[in-house]
Amino acid sequence: MCAAMSAELVARFNAALAHRLPRLTAPHTQALRLFNGYTEGFPRVAVDLYGTTLVLHDATSRAGDRDALQALVDAARAAMPWLTTALWKRRESVSQDERNGNLLFGTEAQLTRKVQEDGVWYTTRLTLNRDASLYLDTAPLRAWAKRTLQGKRVLNAFAYTGSLGVAAMAAGAERVVHNDLNNTFLTVAKDSYALNRFPVARKDFMAGDFFDVIGRLKREAPLFDCVFVDPPFFSVTEKGRVDLEQDMERLLDKVRPLIAHGGFLVAINNGVFVPGVEFQKTLDAVCAGGYSTFEARLDVPQDFVGYADTKLAGLPIDPAPFNHSTKIAVLKVVRKDGRTR
Repeated sequence: MCAAMSAELVARFNAALAHRLPRLTAPHTQALRLFNGYTEGFPRVAVDLYGTTLVLHDATSRAGDRDALQALVDAARAAMPWLTTALWKRRESVSQDERNGNLLFGTEAQLTRKVQEDGVWYTTRLTLNRDASLYLDTAPLRAWAKRTLQGKRVLNAFAYTGSLGVAAMAAGAERVVHNDLNNTFLTVAKDSYALNRFPVARKDFMAGDFFDVIGRLKREAPLFDCVFVDPPFFSVTEKGRVDLEQDMERLLDKVRPLIAHGGFLVAINNGVFVPGVEFQKTLDAVCAGGYSTFEARLDVPQDFVGYADTKLAGLPIDPAPFNHSTKIAVLKVVRKDGRTR
C-alpha cells in the first residue's frame, strides 16, 4: 500500500475513532469495535478494543498488508496512549499461531484478561483461538438477557465461552445450563462466573455434542424458560450436522420441545453470506406451525455497521431486515400442553 493510501486509511480510522473514543474512560476495562473495515474503508479487516489490548482481525487471503496494519496501530496508539498491547489475528492463515494472534507490541503477560460490560465482568483469553473469546456484536443480546431473565431457567446451547449465560446469571436467573463441544471454552465461562462471584455448579457446564446433550436434557431436565441457539456456521460430528445456510430450521425445531409455554427461543445466525431475508424465511417457517411467534429482532451496535460520516460501503450480503450479518431474533414458544415446568 502506497504512502498516500496509508494516509487515507489512517484518516478513515481516525474518523471512526472519533465516534468511539468518547465512550472510553479510565480504568479502561471496556470492549468495543473501533473500526469495521467492510463498511468503513478497509474490507476484511476489523479492529477491536479489549481493555488495553488492540485486536486486529485480518481476513485477507494474502499475508496481510503489514504496512497498512502498522499505520492503524500507530494511529491507535497516538489516540489511546494507554494501550499496552496489539494482537494481529490472521484468520485465513495456515498457521494456527497466526490465527490465534501474534503480538505487534507489548508482551503476552500484558494482554487484557477481563473486560466489563453493563456492570458484568467477562474473562478474555484473546489468543485462545482465531476469535477473541467474547463476541462484541452480541452485546445487545446480553443486555436483553440481563433485563429479561431474572428467575428464569436458561439453556445456552453452542455456548462458546458462555457470555450469554453469564449475562443471564447477572440478571438473577434461577439456573443456567451451558453446552459446548469444547470444554476449554466452558472453562472460560467458569472463570467469568468466578469474576462475578456466581456459584459454579459442575452439572450446569455440559461439554459434549449438541445433539447428544439435547437428547439427554429432553429425558432428564425440566423445561427451560429461554434457550439460546448460537451455532457455528458449519460443523459435522458423528451425531449430526450444523449448517447455518441450509439447516438452521432443524436446529431450532430440535430445541423447541425443551422450552416452557411462553418461554423464549433466541436464534443467532452470524453467517456473513446468509442474506437477512433467507434467515427471516427460516424464522417464518419455524413459526408457521403455530408453536412459536416472532417476538423481536435485536440490532447489533452501530460500531459494527458504521456511522453516517464513516460508512463508505455496505456489507458483502444484504442483512435486511436485520442491520448486520450477525442476525439476532427472539421467538416466543407456544405449547399445546401449556406446560411451564
